[in-house]
Amino acid sequence: MVSKRKKKYSTGEGAQFMTRKAALKKLQLSLNDFRKLCILKGIYPREPRNRKRAQKGKAGIRTLYHVKDIQFLLHEPIIWKLRDYKIFNKKVGRARAVRDFEKLNIYLNNHPTLQLDHIVKERYPTFIDALRDLDDCLTLCFLFSTFPSLAHVPRDQSALCRRLTLEFLHAIIEARALRKVFISIKGYYYQAEIKGQTITWIVPHHFSFTPQSKAEVDFKIMSTFVEFYTVMLGFVNFKIYHSLNLFYPPKLSSTVRADSEKSLVDEDAFVAERVAALNFAVSKTSNEPIDEDLEIDSFQTGEENAEKIEEAKKEAENIRTLKTLFKGLKFYLNREVPREPLVFIIRCFGGEVSWDKTLFVGSTFDENDESITHQIVDRPSMDKQYISRYYIQPQWVFDSVNVRQLLPVNKYFMGEVLPPHLSPFTDKERDQLYIPPEERALYDPTLLEEQHRKDEKIEEGNESEEEEEVEEEEEEETELIEDETEEEDEDENKEKKPKLSVSKGEIYKEVPWEKNRQEKQEYRLREKMIKNKHKKLYKSMMAGRKERAKEIWLLRKKRRLHDEKQTDEKKTKKTQKKATKVPKSAKKVQKQKT
Repeated sequence: MVSKRKKKYSTGEGAQFMTRKAALKKLQLSLNDFRKLCILKGIYPREPRNRKRAQKGKAGIRTLYHVKDIQFLLHEPIIWKLRDYKIFNKKVGRARAVRDFEKLNIYLNNHPTLQLDHIVKERYPTFIDALRDLDDCLTLCFLFSTFPSLAHVPRDQSALCRRLTLEFLHAIIEARALRKVFISIKGYYYQAEIKGQTITWIVPHHFSFTPQSKAEVDFKIMSTFVEFYTVMLGFVNFKIYHSLNLFYPPKLSSTVRADSEKSLVDEDAFVAERVAALNFAVSKTSNEPIDEDLEIDSFQTGEENAEKIEEAKKEAENIRTLKTLFKGLKFYLNREVPREPLVFIIRCFGGEVSWDKTLFVGSTFDENDESITHQIVDRPSMDKQYISRYYIQPQWVFDSVNVRQLLPVNKYFMGEVLPPHLSPFTDKERDQLYIPPEERALYDPTLLEEQHRKDEKIEEGNESEEEEEVEEEEEEETELIEDETEEEDEDENKEKKPKLSVSKGEIYKEVPWEKNRQEKQEYRLREKMIKNKHKKLYKSMMAGRKERAKEIWLLRKKRRLHDEKQTDEKKTKKTQKKATKVPKSAKKVQKQKT
């Protein structure tokens, strides 16, 4: 029997990939519905190894999907809901065109709704999986919580994002899970640790929304992502609240309601306003203490493992002290200070905070309270000041959290020029990057020495070829001198008869540049051993290293010029003061005249 010849592109990459057009035809969906389905299910286009084979010999660049992914979508029940939406839109359009308002109301009251619970469970089987993928979810939900009602962003969606994000912030406060904070142009960066997973998200600055003139951002696609993320964040909040013995949705304790000046008619609005203030503790289901401190087991292992265990113990101790950083301190916020981020940070580390009653609900004490230790101000001066408290700028709170200790307040006083605000999201042992001197001062002296050595090696790597030639010439000269001395010694030995005697030992002097030359020679030999297919990659890596070294050099030069300029300005100010000062003898003469 002669086996049949296989058709071209029926196996391999030709059979593994499918174009978007073919996928739409197979699923019988419109492009918008297909995009929505892919976003919800987490399916994205794939890049093949050989595009020509994957596209079955067709030219151009097309969007390709795995055949298995499209087959996976065929069994998704959401497809039927999307088709129901299509039918619903046709019915509503027909009823509106005929002006049959009775049917129109019936259709609008019975519109189809998407249920995404099963997709969240499918994509994140465990709670840890959901926490690992929470960064983008939080960033997008915090962004949408600041939006007004837009064309493709319904008001209900932004309100839901606002509620879920506030619930998450309360959970972080109760768990004392915040670790790092940073202010940038984009917004406030936060990093928390929940169940051993680090979660980093950005909260945008609270500015008034300016509509875009150009349609550069597709809000419809972003809204689809948020539709899934809100369901996911609801699951995560529910799980965190129950692990902390808290009621979900959050409830306020009875003492908060009793202490309030006015009880609102609408109870839900009252609770929502107080929850949004972030200044009240959420009521618990039980008063059992939750111990989240991990006990590190110690085993008889090698020296490296013992060092790692010691480091882990130190880190655990530092985190334990960090959780109570602001304990016993009372803060008062002025009007011009951003309220929400400061309240969130201060309460995460055990501090008490309040503000003006007329500014926002939820203030717990007034400005004239004598027990206030710090008043956060962002203005050059104030008329009325209390002696019993420090008047500091907001950056002190952020920097103290990142350093994990209360910094001295003299650099952060009202009207002072603030020190540079350093990012805590950098690696201390990073290589080939510029580190400012203020950041170096935060590190240990040992780490500083290592960084200096690395910088010196980078500078030495960019030495010119002229120095190498000089070294080679010196080597040749030394070799010639050694040969001549050896010949002379041989002649002397021939003349003299050998005697049995003990000669004095000579100290061997290492040539300082010999070791360096040998290392360079070994490095060149290693370069020659690189395979041909990896040579281009190696060259690009070395070119990048040279560019980074040049950038470091330029930044250092810029910083040096800046420091020199500052010192010159200080000197000129001093000389001007000295010039304007009247000498004592002249003052006496003036007094005598008067």
